[in-house]
Amino acid sequence: MRKLFIRISVFILLTILTQIGGVVYLLALALGKMFSWNSRLVIFALFIVAYISASFATTYLAPLFGRHPLPCLVSQTAPLKIANPIFCALNRQYVKKDLLVLLEKASGAVDARFKGTQTLVLDANFPFFDGFPLLPHLSHHDGRKVDLAFYYMDGKAGYLSGYMKSPVGYWGYSQPKKGTKLSCTNVGFLSLRWDFVFLQPYLPEYLIEPQRTSYLLKWLVGEGRKYGMEKVLLESHLKSQLGVSSDLIRFQGCRAARHDDHIHLQIGK
Repeated sequence: MRKLFIRISVFILLTILTQIGGVVYLLALALGKMFSWNSRLVIFALFIVAYISASFATTYLAPLFGRHPLPCLVSQTAPLKIANPIFCALNRQYVKKDLLVLLEKASGAVDARFKGTQTLVLDANFPFFDGFPLLPHLSHHDGRKVDLAFYYMDGKAGYLSGYMKSPVGYWGYSQPKKGTKLSCTNVGFLSLRWDFVFLQPYLPEYLIEPQRTSYLLKWLVGEGRKYGMEKVLLESHLKSQLGVSSDLIRFQGCRAARHDDHIHLQIGK
């Protein structure tokens, strides 16, 4: 019973994290049983090989389901780039074709205006099936949503191409300036609005690069409408700080994650 419980738990965890990992795990167990390979190390090796193969195959299968992979293997100077390989390893880099076009156009526009700018992509969506949750996000389940990292700078070097405030782009919050209040204080235990106060002292003191970030946001709510742009989620204090205003730029609410560590955008159906 203990072994069965562990295997069920591993299956659920891998499915939650990667969508396809649970099925690949069952395949590795089946192959191990078929050839009487009972060693955990052998099963683990089978899983790794099968998972890499399945992830590669998924990049070709997903378009049949209306999802297209964002580029994972690109040059270090590419205008559009996955921020961290972990997002590709977990199969979280898939979007609808229209959203892929929007991201290519947006990143190209920023790079044309500020040469050498990289737009870094965080969580997008899983490759298959609308409605399958991409935790901990509330809405990344239909290929129409994606998160982008802010452009960052420091006081001496200026714009930092390819850099983020945290290794995965999340939880490195840009706090309100003095005299400006942060929205939604004391929202309670059930909120996903985590502050990760303990983590902040260990993160670099990068600042949002205002010119590039403002230009991107204005392009999204302007030219982006031609490509199906529907909504941008952003913290209220950053709207005024960056000098952007539009009916498409909205506050996400007090029960969702903070959006002063990344930009959430989505297209219409």
